[in-house]
Amino acid sequence: MATVNVPYNKSHLEFHIDDNRLRAVIEERSRGYDPGKTGEELVREALEAPTGTKKLRELAAGARHITVITSDHTRAVPSRITLPMLLEEIRSGNPGADITILIATGLHRPTTDEELRLMFGDEVVDNEKIVINRAFEPGDFVFLGKLPSGADLAVNRYAVDCDLLVAEGLIEPHFFAGFSGGSKSILPGICSAETVNENHSYRALSNPRASTGVIEKNPVREDIEAAGRMAGLAFILNVVLSGDRRIIGAFAGHREKAHLEGVKFLRSLSECGTVEGDIIVTSNGGFPLDQNLYQSAKGASTAETCAADGAVIILCASCCDGIGGENFAELMASGSADEIDALLRAVPPKNTRSESWNAQIFSRILKKHRLILVSDLDPVEVRKFNMIPASTPDEALGTAYSLKGENTRVVVIPDGVAALVTKERHSQ
Repeated sequence: MATVNVPYNKSHLEFHIDDNRLRAVIEERSRGYDPGKTGEELVREALEAPTGTKKLRELAAGARHITVITSDHTRAVPSRITLPMLLEEIRSGNPGADITILIATGLHRPTTDEELRLMFGDEVVDNEKIVINRAFEPGDFVFLGKLPSGADLAVNRYAVDCDLLVAEGLIEPHFFAGFSGGSKSILPGICSAETVNENHSYRALSNPRASTGVIEKNPVREDIEAAGRMAGLAFILNVVLSGDRRIIGAFAGHREKAHLEGVKFLRSLSECGTVEGDIIVTSNGGFPLDQNLYQSAKGASTAETCAADGAVIILCASCCDGIGGENFAELMASGSADEIDALLRAVPPKNTRSESWNAQIFSRILKKHRLILVSDLDPVEVRKFNMIPASTPDEALGTAYSLKGENTRVVVIPDGVAALVTKERHSQ
């Protein structure tokens, strides 16, 4: 009997699986990676030797207004370490700079004061100017032109009305943008709802290259890179984290060049081969990414890559903050997976509804597979979304065995966000 730990909220769940059923445990290799330096040392070295740009302190010299974009409460960016170092670097070149910290919420709910203090610490919250992006307030945005997809690019005016635009972020696999990080701080981070919606349209996400680990010719990523150029994102600091949330890589400098360096490093640790299974157990990586069902499409899409025809996916996500959006919840409860997919397919890109993209991902998965959700959600609510509720790993496995039979192949992907499973929906 094998015991496999799967991240869940701020702890983990234990799955006990018979050895003759367990075909593979697919894990990325970051948890045991030792860079030989502390996170602070890695960040300092990256800032001292940026890729493709001058040092940040040199860029900051003479810049009166500086905006620093950072992530919101749904991301595991170690801002308690990175943000003070960015601010110190800026002020070493320009002590009198007027600095605004802009929280890249995308379409997420506003970050609370308590969450800000957990993310940044009291000193930053009490002493710095912090602005939270409000995607649904049209007056907050400035039109900058057309993106390659034809979408209008409207960016938060704090990013436009500044002399220097800087962003920090986290690089990890992303299920339709290829990877997070880089100019993703701009789009979707600080764009208007209309811009985000069209970038995340059914047409864009249906493109086979809108997939995990794919950057070239990915229509979603092409818009993201264009948004970074058009917004004038001058400097980024992106980190790569281990499975236990240590900084193991730091990359600073040009928005694309530094990002690609980070992507190359991440690939070396996160790429995993595909092993097909009849039951796939995975998670959304635990807190903060498993706070809601909306975010948990990421882990489910990773499980999909290993799922045999008609497989059962067991998705572990605490959903401690609920479903994750009214539009998403309404769409997920609006009919069968086929009906939801048909409804979304009929919507023109410019009319894309907020949060519909993760309903699209879930409906794509649910058309082919059964999904058991281990969460803190009300089971009645889970069933409305065409999913099977379970409260424990044993209950989830028992249900899966009853659906697939006793002689079944089980594959576990403990962290479905961190693992870059290489079976792709696109042709090279």
